[in-house]
Amino acid sequence: MFMDMEIQIKEDLNQTIVVLEGEIDAYTAPKVKEQVAPMLEGFSGEIVFDLTNVNYMDSTGLGMFVGFFKTVKTNNGVFRLIGLSDRLKRLFDITGLAGIMEIK
Repeated sequence: MFMDMEIQIKEDLNQTIVVLEGEIDAYTAPKVKEQVAPMLEGFSGEIVFDLTNVNYMDSTGLGMFVGFFKTVKTNNGVFRLIGLSDRLKRLFDITGLAGIMEIK
């Protein structure tokens, strides 16, 4: 049994907040990509991913965020992750991604 992924996108003037809730894995990452990737094409503002209610993420999720990060940086946008649990934060620390991504 896998949990579904809830995605909420809130757009302000120059900031887009993507609120994710659930588990990010091989089943749910494509669903997130489907909604978020088109939005990032040519995006040069600030994108914030709120992971407060994400209780699990595997390497598929990490790969997805690396892709988003690269796209945003290519357009000189700002990429930020917020609300990570200790467990998720450790994932980004271990992989070295915490050193290149802004994580609050």
